[in-house]
Amino acid sequence: MQAAKNTICWRLILFSCLFVESSSLQDFGRQTQFICTSVPKDMDICAATLQNSVPGEDLKTTVMQLRETVLQQKETIMNQKETIRELTSKLARCESQSEPVDARHGGRRKEAGTKNTMGDVSRGPADTLTQLSQTLQSLKQRLENLEQFSRSNNSVQANSLKDLLQSKIDDLEKQVLSRVNSIEEGKPGLRNETEQRGRVESTLTSLHHRITDLEKGQIENRPLDKFQLTFPLRTNYMYAKVKKSLPEMYALTVCMWLKSNASPGVGTPFSYAVPGQANELVLIEWGNNPMEILINDKVAKLPFLINDGKWHHICVTWTTRDGVWEAFQDGVKRGSGDNLAPYHPIKPQGLLILGQEQDVLGGGFDATQAFVGDLANFHIWDRKLSVGEIYNLATCSSKAKVGNVFAWMETSLDIYGGASKWTFEACRQLN
Repeated sequence: MQAAKNTICWRLILFSCLFVESSSLQDFGRQTQFICTSVPKDMDICAATLQNSVPGEDLKTTVMQLRETVLQQKETIMNQKETIRELTSKLARCESQSEPVDARHGGRRKEAGTKNTMGDVSRGPADTLTQLSQTLQSLKQRLENLEQFSRSNNSVQANSLKDLLQSKIDDLEKQVLSRVNSIEEGKPGLRNETEQRGRVESTLTSLHHRITDLEKGQIENRPLDKFQLTFPLRTNYMYAKVKKSLPEMYALTVCMWLKSNASPGVGTPFSYAVPGQANELVLIEWGNNPMEILINDKVAKLPFLINDGKWHHICVTWTTRDGVWEAFQDGVKRGSGDNLAPYHPIKPQGLLILGQEQDVLGGGFDATQAFVGDLANFHIWDRKLSVGEIYNLATCSSKAKVGNVFAWMETSLDIYGGASKWTFEACRQLN
């Protein structure tokens, strides 16, 4: 009898503990407490427990309230599950609708070893049409320049090629017009959008190559350093690659001529990446941020204002000692600073790209960071140029020196994606 009584008392103690803990969880503002009470050796445990517990009627009321709370929570959980199922269903429908787009273009970054495509650019119908229109306009401008060249040289071969290219552009314009009509009529032609876009882009690539071959006829009569690179569109496939890497450098000067009216930000005139560090040496103006130079992923903001559609000469000098840097625009010092990657030499065995920012060595281009405009006379030295030397460069003085690490020469570059080369002589074609 005594044993049974003790068992009932221990069950009552356990139930009271569970009740106290559950009540505490219901009210997050309260903390769970366990109170130990000493019981005389000869005193009945059940009686001692009841003396320190809540009255029986209150305990019953509390249990009923706890049971009601549990039922309410169960109902809430069921409602949340229903909401989750509904959202999951909607998400599945959205994914099924967007699946063709994802299948066509993949993620934001391309797989290693694949060609640079328009994967980083929005490929909705309106955006695609705008992109095609801009590309066609660029090709027309290049053809007009070639027409002037062929008229002045009376070249039969140039005229025949020009006629062929003009007919191809007319065909492309018809394809774009057909695309517009199909979209306006309820988008019935979007089912074959992948094949159609592939044909258009293939034709554009062929067209770029043919125009480039035609433009090579102009190179024979000009010095190899009298040229500019033009990046007419903000894409992730137009760029130029320097054929050789940079050496290890403990100081440097980078100078170039730039012309752009792109907004927001002119993009990335150049980027140098090495294994393990994509931002070893980068010049970038992205979005509404000021132009910046990055060395070993450390940043300095530059006081350049160049997106006015006019030619500007810019130079940046840097030394590893204390990370001291200076910025010059049009031959005038505009700013300086220190602590830019101090005591970090520029590493060798990297890849120098003009017109794109590298997220990985040799790739990972983002169209929103691409350079748009004209670039010329890009030079690199492994020392800090003096103020006088930079002024000579900006004023096209006969005393101006070329870069001893990289000098601006057509034979030093490989050009991709439709970026074009035109004759350029600094200080004679300014603005």
